[in-house]
Amino acid sequence: MKKEKGKIKKIAINTGGGDAPGLNAVIHAVVISALNRSWECVGIRDGYNGLFLPENYPKGGLIELTREKVENITSLGGTILGTTNRGNPFKYPMKSVNGQIVEIDRSDEIMTAFKRNQIDALVAIGGDGSLSMANNFAQKGLRVVGVPKTIDNDLDETVATFGFDTAISFATNCIDRLHPTAQAHSRVMVVEVMGRYAGWIALECGIASSADVILIPEIPYDIKKVAEFLTEVTFKKQNYAIVVVAEGAKPKGGDVSVVEKEMGKAERLGGISDIVAHQLQKLVEKETRSTVLGHLLRGGSPTTFDRLLSLRFGAAAVRALEEGQSGIMVALDPPTVNYVPLEKVTNRMKVVPTECDIMWTARDLGICFGD
Repeated sequence: MKKEKGKIKKIAINTGGGDAPGLNAVIHAVVISALNRSWECVGIRDGYNGLFLPENYPKGGLIELTREKVENITSLGGTILGTTNRGNPFKYPMKSVNGQIVEIDRSDEIMTAFKRNQIDALVAIGGDGSLSMANNFAQKGLRVVGVPKTIDNDLDETVATFGFDTAISFATNCIDRLHPTAQAHSRVMVVEVMGRYAGWIALECGIASSADVILIPEIPYDIKKVAEFLTEVTFKKQNYAIVVVAEGAKPKGGDVSVVEKEMGKAERLGGISDIVAHQLQKLVEKETRSTVLGHLLRGGSPTTFDRLLSLRFGAAAVRALEEGQSGIMVALDPPTVNYVPLEKVTNRMKVVPTECDIMWTARDLGICFGD
Protein backbone atom coordinates (compact mmCIF):
# COMPACT_ATOMS: atom_id res chain seq x y z
CA MET A 1 0.00 0.00 0.00
CA LYS A 2 1.19 3.49 -0.75
CA LYS A 3 -0.01 6.99 -0.02
CA GLU A 4 -0.60 9.37 -2.92
CA LYS A 5 -0.35 13.11 -2.45
CA GLY A 6 -2.43 15.66 -4.27
CA LYS A 7 -5.95 16.94 -3.86
CA ILE A 8 -8.69 14.99 -5.59
CA LYS A 9 -11.20 16.89 -7.70
CA LYS A 10 -12.56 14.21 -10.00
CA ILE A 11 -12.80 10.43 -9.78
CA ALA A 12 -14.00 7.73 -12.14
CA ILE A 13 -15.78 4.42 -11.51
CA ASN A 14 -15.84 1.36 -13.72
CA THR A 15 -17.29 -2.14 -13.47
CA GLY A 16 -15.62 -5.10 -15.15
CA GLY A 17 -16.15 -8.82 -15.60
CA GLY A 18 -19.44 -10.58 -14.98
CA ASP A 19 -22.27 -8.58 -13.47
CA ALA A 20 -23.28 -9.22 -9.86
CA PRO A 21 -26.12 -8.06 -7.61
CA GLY A 22 -24.84 -5.07 -5.66
CA LEU A 23 -22.86 -3.29 -8.38
CA ASN A 24 -25.32 -0.42 -8.49
CA ALA A 25 -25.26 -0.15 -4.70
CA VAL A 26 -21.46 0.30 -4.81
CA ILE A 27 -21.85 2.95 -7.52
CA HIS A 28 -24.46 4.75 -5.39
CA ALA A 29 -22.21 4.76 -2.33
CA VAL A 30 -19.12 5.94 -4.23
CA VAL A 31 -20.98 8.75 -5.98
CA ILE A 32 -22.79 10.07 -2.91
CA SER A 33 -19.64 9.82 -0.76
CA ALA A 34 -17.60 11.61 -3.45
CA LEU A 35 -20.16 14.36 -4.01
CA ASN A 36 -20.32 14.94 -0.25
CA ARG A 37 -16.61 15.77 -0.50
CA SER A 38 -17.26 18.12 -3.44
CA TRP A 39 -15.55 15.75 -5.90
CA GLU A 40 -16.81 15.26 -9.43
CA CYS A 41 -17.68 11.71 -10.33
CA VAL A 42 -17.87 10.03 -13.76
CA GLY A 43 -18.60 6.49 -14.82
CA ILE A 44 -16.65 4.69 -17.56
CA ARG A 45 -18.87 2.70 -19.89
CA ASP A 46 -18.33 -1.07 -20.21
CA GLY A 47 -15.11 -1.57 -18.28
CA TYR A 48 -12.50 0.55 -20.06
CA ASN A 49 -14.32 0.62 -23.40
CA GLY A 50 -15.68 4.09 -22.70
CA LEU A 51 -12.09 5.34 -22.80
CA PHE A 52 -10.93 3.01 -25.61
CA LEU A 53 -13.88 3.50 -27.91
CA PRO A 54 -15.77 6.70 -26.96
CA GLU A 55 -17.02 6.99 -30.55
CA ASN A 56 -19.15 3.88 -29.98
CA TYR A 57 -21.34 5.75 -27.51
CA PRO A 58 -23.75 8.44 -28.80
CA LYS A 59 -23.39 10.45 -25.58
CA GLY A 60 -19.71 9.67 -25.04
CA GLY A 61 -17.87 6.94 -23.19
CA LEU A 62 -18.06 8.74 -19.85
CA ILE A 63 -21.24 9.34 -17.85
CA GLU A 64 -21.48 12.25 -15.44
CA LEU A 65 -22.72 10.72 -12.20
CA THR A 66 -24.97 13.06 -10.26
CA ARG A 67 -27.18 12.47 -7.23
CA GLU A 68 -30.17 12.21 -9.56
CA LYS A 69 -28.42 9.55 -11.67
CA VAL A 70 -27.75 7.25 -8.71
CA GLU A 71 -30.77 7.72 -6.49
CA ASN A 72 -32.96 4.62 -6.18
CA ILE A 73 -30.44 2.31 -7.90
CA THR A 74 -29.30 0.43 -4.77
CA SER A 75 -31.93 -2.28 -5.22
CA LEU A 76 -31.32 -2.78 -8.94
CA GLY A 77 -29.41 -5.72 -10.40
CA GLY A 78 -26.87 -5.28 -13.19
CA THR A 79 -24.86 -2.07 -13.52
CA ILE A 80 -25.89 1.30 -14.92
CA LEU A 81 -22.37 1.64 -16.37
CA GLY A 82 -22.37 -1.62 -18.31
CA THR A 83 -19.62 -4.20 -18.03
CA THR A 84 -17.50 -6.52 -20.14
CA ASN A 85 -15.15 -9.45 -19.66
CA ARG A 86 -13.21 -8.59 -22.82
CA GLY A 87 -10.84 -5.81 -23.78
CA ASN A 88 -8.04 -6.10 -21.21
CA PRO A 89 -5.97 -2.94 -21.95
CA PHE A 90 -2.76 -4.83 -21.16
CA LYS A 91 -3.63 -7.74 -23.48
CA TYR A 92 -5.96 -6.17 -26.01
CA PRO A 93 -6.92 -8.57 -28.84
CA MET A 94 -6.43 -7.09 -32.32
CA LYS A 95 -6.03 -8.42 -35.84
CA SER A 96 -2.49 -8.43 -37.16
CA VAL A 97 -1.48 -7.68 -40.75
CA ASN A 98 -1.82 -11.35 -41.68
CA GLY A 99 -5.30 -11.56 -40.14
CA GLN A 100 -4.36 -13.43 -36.98
CA ILE A 101 -5.51 -12.27 -33.53
CA VAL A 102 -2.67 -10.97 -31.37
CA GLU A 103 -2.64 -9.36 -27.93
CA ILE A 104 -1.03 -5.92 -27.55
CA ASP A 105 -0.52 -3.55 -24.63
CA ARG A 106 -2.74 -0.47 -24.98
CA SER A 107 -2.59 0.61 -21.35
CA ASP A 108 -0.73 3.85 -22.16
CA GLU A 109 -3.78 4.95 -24.17
CA ILE A 110 -5.92 4.53 -21.04
CA MET A 111 -3.43 6.49 -18.92
CA THR A 112 -3.50 9.29 -21.52
CA ALA A 113 -7.31 9.24 -21.50
CA PHE A 114 -7.38 9.63 -17.71
CA LYS A 115 -5.13 12.68 -17.97
CA ARG A 116 -7.08 14.12 -20.90
CA ASN A 117 -10.32 13.86 -18.93
CA GLN A 118 -8.65 15.27 -15.79
CA ILE A 119 -9.50 12.19 -13.73
CA ASP A 120 -7.47 12.02 -10.52
CA ALA A 121 -8.37 8.53 -9.33
CA LEU A 122 -10.26 5.37 -10.22
CA VAL A 123 -12.55 3.10 -8.20
CA ALA A 124 -12.34 -0.23 -10.02
CA ILE A 125 -15.11 -2.69 -9.17
CA GLY A 126 -14.48 -6.25 -10.23
CA GLY A 127 -13.13 -9.73 -9.67
CA ASP A 128 -9.63 -11.11 -10.06
CA GLY A 129 -9.22 -10.06 -13.71
CA SER A 130 -10.47 -6.51 -13.17
CA LEU A 131 -8.44 -6.07 -9.99
CA SER A 132 -5.31 -7.38 -11.74
CA MET A 133 -5.77 -4.61 -14.31
CA ALA A 134 -6.33 -2.11 -11.49
CA ASN A 135 -3.10 -3.24 -9.84
CA ASN A 136 -1.21 -2.82 -13.12
CA PHE A 137 -2.59 0.69 -13.54
CA ALA A 138 -1.60 1.53 -9.97
CA GLN A 139 1.95 0.45 -10.79
CA LYS A 140 1.87 2.79 -13.80
CA GLY A 141 1.07 5.70 -11.49
CA LEU A 142 -2.73 5.90 -11.51
CA ARG A 143 -4.37 6.38 -8.13
CA VAL A 144 -6.60 3.30 -7.79
CA VAL A 145 -8.81 1.65 -5.18
CA GLY A 146 -10.37 -1.72 -5.92
CA VAL A 147 -13.72 -3.07 -4.75
CA PRO A 148 -14.11 -6.89 -4.67
CA LYS A 149 -17.01 -8.16 -6.77
CA THR A 150 -17.82 -11.74 -7.67
CA ILE A 151 -20.71 -14.08 -7.03
CA ASP A 152 -18.08 -16.85 -6.84
CA ASN A 153 -16.66 -15.56 -3.51
CA ASP A 154 -13.20 -16.65 -4.69
CA LEU A 155 -11.23 -13.45 -4.02
CA ASP A 156 -8.53 -13.72 -1.38
CA GLU A 157 -8.07 -11.38 1.61
CA THR A 158 -11.79 -10.64 2.08
CA VAL A 159 -14.27 -12.68 4.10
CA ALA A 160 -16.97 -12.09 1.50
CA THR A 161 -17.56 -10.47 -1.86
CA PHE A 162 -20.85 -8.79 -2.68
CA GLY A 163 -23.12 -10.77 -5.00
CA PHE A 164 -22.33 -14.10 -3.36
CA ASP A 165 -25.11 -14.00 -0.78
CA THR A 166 -27.71 -13.15 -3.43
CA ALA A 167 -26.47 -15.97 -5.67
CA ILE A 168 -26.59 -18.68 -3.00
CA SER A 169 -29.94 -17.44 -1.69
CA PHE A 170 -31.49 -17.73 -5.15
CA ALA A 171 -29.81 -21.08 -5.84
CA THR A 172 -31.10 -22.44 -2.53
CA ASN A 173 -34.62 -21.34 -3.40
CA CYS A 174 -34.39 -23.03 -6.81
CA ILE A 175 -33.14 -26.31 -5.35
CA ASP A 176 -35.88 -26.21 -2.71
CA ARG A 177 -38.36 -26.18 -5.60
CA LEU A 178 -36.72 -29.21 -7.20
CA HIS A 179 -37.18 -31.45 -4.16
CA PRO A 180 -40.94 -32.00 -4.58
CA THR A 181 -40.78 -32.53 -8.35
CA ALA A 182 -37.88 -34.96 -7.95
CA GLN A 183 -39.83 -36.83 -5.30
CA ALA A 184 -43.01 -36.86 -7.40
CA HIS A 185 -41.21 -38.53 -10.32
CA SER A 186 -38.67 -40.59 -8.33
CA ARG A 187 -35.87 -38.85 -10.18
CA VAL A 188 -32.28 -37.81 -9.66
CA MET A 189 -32.01 -34.06 -10.26
CA VAL A 190 -28.54 -32.74 -11.10
CA VAL A 191 -28.25 -28.96 -10.61
CA GLU A 192 -25.32 -27.02 -12.07
CA VAL A 193 -24.32 -23.72 -10.48
CA MET A 194 -21.67 -21.12 -11.28
CA GLY A 195 -18.45 -20.61 -9.36
CA ARG A 196 -15.72 -21.30 -11.93
CA TYR A 197 -12.78 -23.01 -10.19
CA ALA A 198 -14.06 -22.52 -6.63
CA GLY A 199 -16.89 -24.48 -5.05
CA TRP A 200 -18.32 -21.94 -2.62
CA ILE A 201 -21.68 -21.50 -4.36
CA ALA A 202 -22.27 -25.24 -4.82
CA LEU A 203 -21.16 -26.02 -1.27
CA GLU A 204 -23.22 -23.43 0.56
CA CYS A 205 -26.44 -23.66 -1.46
CA GLY A 206 -26.10 -27.45 -1.50
CA ILE A 207 -25.90 -27.72 2.28
CA ALA A 208 -28.64 -25.14 2.80
CA SER A 209 -31.03 -26.94 0.42
CA SER A 210 -30.38 -30.44 1.82
CA ALA A 211 -28.66 -31.84 -1.27
CA ASP A 212 -27.57 -35.46 -1.15
CA VAL A 213 -24.42 -35.01 -3.23
CA ILE A 214 -22.24 -31.92 -3.81
CA LEU A 215 -19.46 -31.98 -6.40
CA ILE A 216 -16.92 -29.16 -6.17
CA PRO A 217 -13.63 -28.38 -8.01
CA GLU A 218 -11.58 -28.82 -4.84
CA ILE A 219 -12.48 -32.53 -4.59
CA PRO A 220 -12.25 -34.46 -7.88
CA TYR A 221 -15.07 -36.98 -7.86
CA ASP A 222 -15.44 -40.65 -8.71
CA ILE A 223 -18.82 -41.08 -10.44
CA LYS A 224 -18.97 -44.73 -9.36
CA LYS A 225 -18.68 -43.69 -5.71
CA VAL A 226 -21.46 -41.15 -6.24
CA ALA A 227 -23.68 -43.85 -7.76
CA GLU A 228 -22.81 -46.28 -4.96
CA PHE A 229 -23.71 -43.66 -2.35
CA LEU A 230 -27.06 -42.96 -4.00
CA THR A 231 -27.89 -46.67 -4.25
CA GLU A 232 -26.65 -47.77 -0.83
CA VAL A 233 -27.57 -44.72 1.24
CA THR A 234 -29.91 -42.19 -0.40
CA PHE A 235 -32.41 -44.51 -2.10
CA LYS A 236 -32.85 -46.57 1.07
CA LYS A 237 -34.43 -43.58 2.80
CA GLN A 238 -36.10 -41.77 -0.12
CA ASN A 239 -37.09 -42.35 -3.74
CA TYR A 240 -35.18 -39.41 -5.24
CA ALA A 241 -31.91 -37.50 -5.01
CA ILE A 242 -30.56 -33.99 -5.43
CA VAL A 243 -27.03 -33.60 -6.79
CA VAL A 244 -25.49 -30.09 -6.85
CA VAL A 245 -22.55 -29.67 -9.23
CA ALA A 246 -20.20 -26.70 -9.46
CA GLU A 247 -19.48 -25.76 -13.08
CA GLY A 248 -15.78 -26.30 -12.39
CA ALA A 249 -16.17 -29.78 -10.88
CA LYS A 250 -14.08 -32.47 -12.53
CA PRO A 251 -13.69 -36.24 -12.28
CA LYS A 252 -10.60 -37.85 -10.82
CA GLY A 253 -7.95 -37.88 -13.50
CA GLY A 254 -10.11 -35.68 -15.75
CA ASP A 255 -10.49 -32.00 -16.49
CA VAL A 256 -13.18 -29.32 -16.34
CA SER A 257 -15.93 -29.17 -18.97
CA VAL A 258 -15.29 -26.19 -21.27
CA VAL A 259 -17.95 -24.76 -23.58
CA GLU A 260 -15.84 -22.07 -25.22
CA LYS A 261 -12.31 -20.69 -25.17
CA GLU A 262 -11.03 -17.74 -27.14
CA MET A 263 -8.16 -15.26 -26.99
CA GLY A 264 -8.71 -12.27 -24.76
CA LYS A 265 -11.43 -13.96 -22.75
CA ALA A 266 -11.53 -16.47 -19.90
CA GLU A 267 -12.61 -19.96 -20.88
CA ARG A 268 -16.33 -20.54 -20.43
CA LEU A 269 -17.15 -23.53 -18.28
CA GLY A 270 -20.34 -25.53 -18.56
CA GLY A 271 -21.93 -28.84 -19.43
CA ILE A 272 -20.79 -30.82 -16.41
CA SER A 273 -24.36 -31.38 -15.17
CA ASP A 274 -25.30 -33.12 -18.43
CA ILE A 275 -22.23 -35.33 -18.20
CA VAL A 276 -22.94 -36.30 -14.59
CA ALA A 277 -26.65 -36.85 -15.28
CA HIS A 278 -26.02 -39.20 -18.21
CA GLN A 279 -23.42 -41.18 -16.29
CA LEU A 280 -25.61 -41.51 -13.20
CA GLN A 281 -28.69 -42.61 -15.14
CA LYS A 282 -26.76 -45.63 -16.44
CA LEU A 283 -25.26 -46.48 -13.06
CA VAL A 284 -28.27 -46.07 -10.74
CA GLU A 285 -30.98 -47.10 -13.22
CA LYS A 286 -33.16 -44.18 -12.21
CA GLU A 287 -34.51 -41.39 -14.40
CA THR A 288 -32.13 -38.44 -14.21
CA ARG A 289 -32.54 -34.82 -15.26
CA SER A 290 -30.11 -31.89 -15.31
CA THR A 291 -30.81 -28.22 -14.67
CA VAL A 292 -28.37 -25.34 -15.22
CA LEU A 293 -29.05 -22.23 -13.12
CA GLY A 294 -26.30 -20.32 -14.93
CA HIS A 295 -26.80 -16.58 -15.31
CA LEU A 296 -29.97 -16.63 -13.23
CA LEU A 297 -27.58 -16.44 -10.28
CA ARG A 298 -26.20 -13.10 -11.50
CA GLY A 299 -29.48 -11.26 -11.91
CA GLY A 300 -32.12 -9.82 -9.66
CA SER A 301 -32.19 -7.51 -6.70
CA PRO A 302 -29.38 -7.92 -4.15
CA THR A 303 -30.16 -9.30 -0.71
CA THR A 304 -29.99 -7.06 2.34
CA PHE A 305 -26.55 -8.48 3.17
CA ASP A 306 -25.20 -7.73 -0.30
CA ARG A 307 -26.73 -4.24 -0.39
CA LEU A 308 -25.18 -3.31 2.93
CA LEU A 309 -21.81 -4.83 2.03
CA SER A 310 -21.82 -2.99 -1.31
CA LEU A 311 -22.63 0.32 0.34
CA ARG A 312 -19.91 -0.23 2.94
CA PHE A 313 -17.36 -1.09 0.24
CA GLY A 314 -18.27 1.95 -1.85
CA ALA A 315 -18.05 4.38 1.04
CA ALA A 316 -14.79 2.80 2.24
CA ALA A 317 -13.27 3.17 -1.25
CA VAL A 318 -13.87 6.93 -1.17
CA ARG A 319 -12.48 7.20 2.36
CA ALA A 320 -9.38 5.35 1.19
CA LEU A 321 -8.86 7.82 -1.66
CA GLU A 322 -9.32 10.74 0.72
CA GLU A 323 -6.67 9.23 2.99
CA GLY A 324 -4.26 9.07 0.06
CA GLN A 325 -4.43 5.29 -0.39
CA SER A 326 -3.70 3.71 -3.76
CA GLY A 327 -3.06 0.23 -5.07
CA ILE A 328 -5.34 -1.27 -2.45
CA MET A 329 -8.62 -3.18 -2.27
CA VAL A 330 -11.27 -2.64 0.36
CA ALA A 331 -11.95 -5.94 2.14
CA LEU A 332 -14.43 -7.25 4.68
CA ASP A 333 -12.72 -8.16 7.95
CA PRO A 334 -15.64 -8.28 10.40
CA PRO A 335 -16.66 -6.12 12.06
CA THR A 336 -14.84 -3.62 9.84
CA VAL A 337 -13.76 -2.95 6.26
CA ASN A 338 -9.97 -2.89 5.90
CA TYR A 339 -7.51 -2.11 3.11
CA VAL A 340 -5.25 -4.78 1.59
CA PRO A 341 -2.63 -4.33 -1.17
CA LEU A 342 -3.95 -5.30 -4.59
CA GLU A 343 -0.79 -7.30 -5.24
CA LYS A 344 -1.77 -9.61 -2.35
CA VAL A 345 -5.20 -10.20 -3.89
CA THR A 346 -4.61 -10.72 -7.58
CA ASN A 347 -3.75 -14.10 -9.08
CA ARG A 348 -4.59 -15.80 -5.76
CA MET A 349 -7.85 -17.70 -5.78
CA LYS A 350 -9.68 -18.40 -2.51
CA VAL A 351 -10.87 -21.98 -2.83
CA VAL A 352 -12.82 -24.14 -0.40
CA PRO A 353 -10.49 -25.71 2.21
CA THR A 354 -11.18 -29.44 2.31
CA GLU A 355 -10.70 -29.35 6.07
CA CYS A 356 -12.87 -26.61 7.58
CA ASP A 357 -16.02 -26.26 9.63
CA ILE A 358 -18.42 -25.99 6.70
CA MET A 359 -16.96 -29.14 5.10
CA TRP A 360 -17.14 -30.99 8.41
CA THR A 361 -20.75 -29.87 8.75
CA ALA A 362 -21.58 -31.23 5.30
CA ARG A 363 -19.96 -34.58 6.04
CA ASP A 364 -21.64 -34.79 9.46
CA LEU A 365 -24.96 -34.31 7.66
CA GLY A 366 -24.15 -37.26 5.42
CA ILE A 367 -23.53 -35.34 2.19
CA CYS A 368 -21.40 -37.16 -0.40
CA PHE A 369 -18.57 -35.40 -2.28
CA GLY A 370 -17.75 -38.29 -4.59
CA ASP A 371 -14.44 -39.03 -2.89
